[in-house]
Amino acid sequence: MKLGATIIAAFTALSMMAVSVSAADYEDYDSTSYGYGMGRDVDSGGRPYGADNFNADYGGVGAYAIFEPGSGVTLTFDEGYENGYTSIILDALRDKGVKAIFFVTGDYVRSNKPLIQRMIDEGHIIGNHGMKHKSIPGLSHEGLVEDIMSLHELVKSEFNYEMVFYRPPCGEFSERSLKQVQDLGYTTLMWSFAYVDWEENNQPAPDAAFERITSAAHEGEIMLLHAVSSVNASLMPQIIDNFREQGLEFVLPVVQYVN
Repeated sequence: MKLGATIIAAFTALSMMAVSVSAADYEDYDSTSYGYGMGRDVDSGGRPYGADNFNADYGGVGAYAIFEPGSGVTLTFDEGYENGYTSIILDALRDKGVKAIFFVTGDYVRSNKPLIQRMIDEGHIIGNHGMKHKSIPGLSHEGLVEDIMSLHELVKSEFNYEMVFYRPPCGEFSERSLKQVQDLGYTTLMWSFAYVDWEENNQPAPDAAFERITSAAHEGEIMLLHAVSSVNASLMPQIIDNFREQGLEFVLPVVQYVN
């Protein structure tokens, strides 16, 4: 299995740092709330400037929207609820030898334990999308810790699995909240590609979806897809084949931990 970008992340067992800090420890960090978007402008390699700019602004607090050129493509799925397509997606990933990151919520974990176990067994990464999918910039320090770490502990207790990647619900963040997430031992992953695929009763035409996804392919891409999409599920084998024909391989990031 090929591995992608290496991320250096501070980590303490069970994130004990969370119990020793308070909101006052983050007063030097900007609390302005933003909604992430990478924009449409890209460089000659198809890499969105907005994603690179996000890395420049927030890489210091452990948050990334794109990986370096030459590191392949990281495939990620957001899992807020199950719509019957995740097993189809997993079948395609298994058959094509691709690993992905699945960002899950508390409701998803409680309702879909066999699917979570299958993801783990087949070598995928489980990511934290918040116990209750709350927008983190508006949460108190205690509320942010609770939303992230209660899900962390649920997954650990049910599957003996420690999550290390976090995706903010709705892409909403502040510098302060990203720093708080980092201090919980997490690396935040945004995305450098996404499209409107989550409206289950208003799915894009398959041909248009395929063109939208494959024409935006770029080195270091963090691709965000939603597993509730019937179109994504049906297109997955063709998408993988097309990216490989473009010389791109699907990879997982590597985290190196420092205390």
